[in-house]
Amino acid sequence: MTEVVLASGSPSRLDLLRRAGIEPTVIVSGADETALPGEAPHDLVVRLAEAKAKTVSLQVKQGVVIGCDSLLELDGIAHGKPGRPQPAIELWQHMSGRKGTFHTGHCLIDAATQRTVTGLCSTIVTFGTPTQAEITDYIATGEPLAVAGAFKISHKGGWFVDNAEGDPGNLQGISLPLVRRLLHQLGWNVTRLWA
Repeated sequence: MTEVVLASGSPSRLDLLRRAGIEPTVIVSGADETALPGEAPHDLVVRLAEAKAKTVSLQVKQGVVIGCDSLLELDGIAHGKPGRPQPAIELWQHMSGRKGTFHTGHCLIDAATQRTVTGLCSTIVTFGTPTQAEITDYIATGEPLAVAGAFKISHKGGWFVDNAEGDPGNLQGISLPLVRRLLHQLGWNVTRLWA
């Protein structure tokens, strides 16, 4: 069985891969996630996914390394992890009742050959209109502070998302259908990676 290495500390990505039959080794890349001046959100996530995967692929000798990076795009502006309560509150006030696009860049690298493939998955999200009290209570849980776009659809944030157009798994930071297609480009069958 080929080893799968997830170049991310995201609990959501790890959980989704595990539920889909893959038990990856987790190595957090520590790659610089700073945006370049004028960089489009969809370009940013692909570049960062590749940076994460490349950093980790140099630490392992074999297997496939999966790097991902996610953000929410609203009005052409990228929104990553808010980190603190006030930015999270302001973001929720801004996106309430609106649509945004959740982008996840993907990069897979064959560690033995350093062959690299990349892809982008974008899901359109329609946010509900939580009350100010609900926003305050949600932010107080701490959940939105460490996730792109200040919401975690698979947890408490799911209460405030009305609709998703596209791959719903993408909202957890990894698109299984896209990963399968990228694996095919590397010549691998996803079923051979199942634990």
